[in-house]
Amino acid sequence: MLQDLHPATAADAASESDRLAYNAAFQELDLNWYWDAATYARVQRFGRSGLRSWLETEYAHLLRAYTTDFLVDLIETTKARHMAMARATRPPRSTAPACTADRLAA
Repeated sequence: MLQDLHPATAADAASESDRLAYNAAFQELDLNWYWDAATYARVQRFGRSGLRSWLETEYAHLLRAYTTDFLVDLIETTKARHMAMARATRPPRSTAPACTADRLAA
């Protein structure tokens, strides 16, 4: 595919980090859920309301025991904690100048 020839953008990396944080939150909360990239894109296009709608559509049975707001808040809070942990453990970006062919040849 043509898109495979282009490196991922910062937005793509941020989106992937967000998706992985959701999946980590699901795992921590013992929810047997997994969002692939397509599901994440479909749900997150609408933000919190997308998550609400996804819960109401895919897991309506949970709403007999929990309110939608409770589940959304629980998932979002747990996801935010995973995002913060990921940022805290990410190595700092290098401030060294990039190597170029000219520098290597000198």
